[in-house]
Order: sequence, then C-alpha cells, then structure tokens
Amino acid sequence: MFGLGTQELLIILVIIVVLFGATRLPQIGSGIGQAIRNFKKSVKEQEEIDVTPTKDKESKKDKEEGE
Repeated sequence: MFGLGTQELLIILVIIVVLFGATRLPQIGSGIGQAIRNFKKSVKEQEEIDVTPTKDKESKKDKEEGE
C-alpha cells in the first residue's frame, strides 16, 4: 500500500533531529524502548492472571462447599 522507502525514512529522521536535537534522541529512544518492554510485559502477565470463572472451577467450588 504505502511503503516507506529509504529516502522517506531519511527525511523523517532529519525532521526528528531538527525538532528534538541530537542530544535528546538517546533519551527518546530509551523511553520508547522502555515503553515497548513494559507493554510486552503487561501482555505476557495478562495471560497468567485469568480470573474469569469457568464451569470446571465453578463445579469444583460447588463440590467443596457441599462437603
């Protein structure tokens, strides 16, 4: 569809350097990297924490309460 070529990426990079300055680019890069790591971590943890009751859990709970 709309593929970015080498020229377009270079133009975008030049604009970013002009806007933010070369000294702030490492800070921005590390901030983006940390945000991506935190996002991946939260997605991974979401699978581990599942509090949705299922029929198996409900029937097991009912059996334990009935005893």
